[in-house]
Amino acid sequence: MNLIIDIGNTRTKVGVFSGEKLLKKGILDKGWSMKALDQWLGKKKIKHAAVSTTAGINKNIEQALNKRFYYLRLSHKTALPITNAYKTPETLGRDRLSVAVAAADLFPKKNCLIIDAGTCITYDFIDKKGVYHGGSIAPGIEMRLKAMNAFTANLPLIQRKKLSQTIGKDTETSIRTGAQHGATMEIEGNIEHYTALFGRLQVLLTGGDAKYFAKNLKTQIFVNQNLVLLGLNKILNYNVQLLE
Repeated sequence: MNLIIDIGNTRTKVGVFSGEKLLKKGILDKGWSMKALDQWLGKKKIKHAAVSTTAGINKNIEQALNKRFYYLRLSHKTALPITNAYKTPETLGRDRLSVAVAAADLFPKKNCLIIDAGTCITYDFIDKKGVYHGGSIAPGIEMRLKAMNAFTANLPLIQRKKLSQTIGKDTETSIRTGAQHGATMEIEGNIEHYTALFGRLQVLLTGGDAKYFAKNLKTQIFVNQNLVLLGLNKILNYNVQLLE
């Protein structure tokens, strides 16, 4: 079995796979330890482990993983089942690379636009030949709300709520519609832009705000909260096969 660890900006997601099948997934508390990980794993017998991190990993944890399993830490030098055409692969977020691999595996021979709606909203495009081209990075909803408060003298910090209208009638609703409805319109605009450039697309949506946007977007979208885990597991299996 494979242990997959995705260390993001705000939380750590973990998954256990048997082959390509996700058996168990969960979230570890900030500052988690190997003891906490072992408790979460229970009696599952792990043979291989892979980590994708945007925030770094504790050296002791990494040493323990490397000692106990075949261990892969995703980097720009890692062998991939896709072609990476990004001009600066060393700066590419590992989560962005993982979702591209997952999309190519789930929808082979299709142009795919992957939207990961979390702390930031990332857009990543991989073509039907399995070539990853890149995309864009934009602020997520919470970041937009906090930025308007932090970088202005008079705008308050507003909490997100369900929108009953798309035109703000006061400062609070104006900020909320600007952040929430504005992000939704941005996603719709990007889908239209990529469609104009590349033709028919398979659009995939993942991340903490995936469900929110799925309810508010007009475009038909494939929603899967586990794309980073799926892609990282695919990369791990690919590298294990290269060793055989």
